[in-house]
Amino acid sequence: MTIIYFIAVLLLTFFAMEGITWATHKWVMHGFLWYLHRDHHQVEPGFFEKNDAFFVIFAIPSMLLIMFGSQDGIWWMQAIGFGIMAYGFAYFLVHDVIIHQRFKWFSRSRNTYVRAIRWAHKMHHKHLSKEQGESFGMLYVHRKYWEKVRRDQKLMAARKVEYAPETE
Repeated sequence: MTIIYFIAVLLLTFFAMEGITWATHKWVMHGFLWYLHRDHHQVEPGFFEKNDAFFVIFAIPSMLLIMFGSQDGIWWMQAIGFGIMAYGFAYFLVHDVIIHQRFKWFSRSRNTYVRAIRWAHKMHHKHLSKEQGESFGMLYVHRKYWEKVRRDQKLMAARKVEYAPETE
């Protein structure tokens, strides 16, 4: 096994996790486990949410793959486990830090990507029930959100309006 294969499997796993996360968010979190995810859409007091249980749900396979891969010398299991862990860290930074500001580390970013993911997530949260959701992914942002942010930036640069109205 070379380090190249390890890195390739790790990166493939990382990018595959976006699809897995999208599907889990749409059909599990907004489906039969809505009771755990509801407090994320219908905010309740306190720092922790029942929704935080999904961190553990996703961490368990990662830890087991790393552990069993290490014990048995199975490099691809370790690579998959570390890929899931890397995605979990990226998810934490994007979702909890950048979008929801649970930690005030990047509160005033003007970066187009950051603004696009924030807008996409805002559109996801405009729905307070499990039905009629949109934008279930995390790191991939649909083109319509990029375009909205770019329109905003152009209009703000021209000092015409504070934010552009949404067009569909």
